Amino acid sequence: MKLAEWSLHFYRLPYRRPVTWAYAAESESDYALLKLVADNGAVGIGEAVVKPTRTGYSPRSLAAALEDVLLPRLQGVDLASESEVHRAFAWVDSNLAGRALVENACWALRGVRGSTEVAVTWIVTRQAPAQMAAEAADMCKRHGFRSLKLKGGQGVETDLRVIAEVRAAVGAQIELSMDANRAYPTAGIESYVRAIADVGVRVVEDPCELAPDSAFERLQRGSAVPLLVDFANTSGQDAARFLDRGARALMIKPGRIGISEAREIDALCAARGASVSLGMWYESALGAALTLRSAAMLKSLVILPAECFFPMLAEQVTPPLKIENGAVWLADQPNLERLVDWEALKRFAIRGQGNN
Repeated sequence: MKLAEWSLHFYRLPYRRPVTWAYAAESESDYALLKLVADNGAVGIGEAVVKPTRTGYSPRSLAAALEDVLLPRLQGVDLASESEVHRAFAWVDSNLAGRALVENACWALRGVRGSTEVAVTWIVTRQAPAQMAAEAADMCKRHGFRSLKLKGGQGVETDLRVIAEVRAAVGAQIELSMDANRAYPTAGIESYVRAIADVGVRVVEDPCELAPDSAFERLQRGSAVPLLVDFANTSGQDAARFLDRGARALMIKPGRIGISEAREIDALCAARGASVSLGMWYESALGAALTLRSAAMLKSLVILPAECFFPMLAEQVTPPLKIENGAVWLADQPNLERLVDWEALKRFAIRGQGNN
């Protein structure tokens, strides 16, 4: 399959409530939809989040990178071949998110199939402890979540209060992990990891800046629970370095790094007996329809159910995905274009950003 044509569409979807991330407070997300059409008529759809403060690009700069740098490299490439597409970008330094968008659209073009039922984790974002506890209880009751990721980094005492109040609200049977988004200094981080592990958190994600060095090796060796490496793990090379330093769990985010790179990290973890977690990258229901399917490809032990974010969105450009008994139900539809509501996409189009 060779590339015949492509188009790019930008849209903005509102949240059900304001969300405070480590980097900013938001009430909506911007997205890019890339549509690839092969010479045999096959269609592939990929979605990327557009957050200049997080991804480092705007709609205009992403469009330029795709048109001028990335998509020209697919000329003459067999899009049905994972290895050929991956090699096409092997010498492109940076443009991680743009490459991921193109590679994921190629995966969709191949008609990738996967699990139609995927267990998921709900992410409880930073709020006052009582609000986080109330949301956790509500989401567990409504959707049957059995795993919650709590966003920490609000101060050690506040993080501990969050854990206590959420635990009281949801009961002992719900699995808890905590992601501090590198909020704390490296000095003294051992006491923080120990404190939240002691109150029942079974996975600690990015408590501070993590690097594949002796400090990480000591921290993981002395921890009773796995340290989940997220921010610093974006490639197979990163993964290999952390595994050499005793990493027990690595995050893989297909929306951030692409399904092919995620598969490479997973293969390394499987060979070394480490675990992975399938992370979200702010996907709408459209993006989740592809990235959650990659759960079926994983060869490693899965330390936490896959993350999902799309229920936070008040609007979608596809039919809603159902979450029941803590699992997302995916349509057995390899052609994602058939899921897209093109009228909704026009309705939520970002003004001033034309389609290519």
